[in-house]
Amino acid sequence: MHLSARIAKLCTNMCIDRLNVMGYPIGTRLLDLLLARTPTSSSQPPTTRPLRILPLLQFITTTLWRHLFAHPADGLEQSVEHKNEYMIIDNTPLVSEYISVPKDAGDFNPNAFVAGIIEGVCDYAGFTTVGKRGVGVSAHWSDEGEWKGRTVFLVKFGPEVMEREEALGRGDK
Repeated sequence: MHLSARIAKLCTNMCIDRLNVMGYPIGTRLLDLLLARTPTSSSQPPTTRPLRILPLLQFITTTLWRHLFAHPADGLEQSVEHKNEYMIIDNTPLVSEYISVPKDAGDFNPNAFVAGIIEGVCDYAGFTTVGKRGVGVSAHWSDEGEWKGRTVFLVKFGPEVMEREEALGRGDK
């Protein structure tokens, strides 16, 4: 690999990491804000933080996504190979709609900012995420079918989260 290609790859990774770090504190604040703003009535209990993975991810793909982008996320899937990995799918990501990413930018995806927001929500809710370079939620391009620019957010939960999920599934305390 040429030196210029290595430098470009390093700069791309640094930019992705910085976008993720900038989104993280926004996610931590949005969790409290959205839980506090959820309408409650006298017949409805107040909204609490999710205790299981699926309710948390449904909160992210509906409530958080509507707050940020005025529509719910297009999909939520669990990885077949790794039970601690989930994918949030956005067919028309607003963040990258008006950003031109050069072909030589490699795997740079400006939606790393949104990945940071998702990671902040997960971590602050008590669902630790893990991944490469300390990034537990990553944004990936997926040009499948008619959706050019489609982004898949890969969420990787830590082993302690999976142990807690199994214990709650068994009914252990």
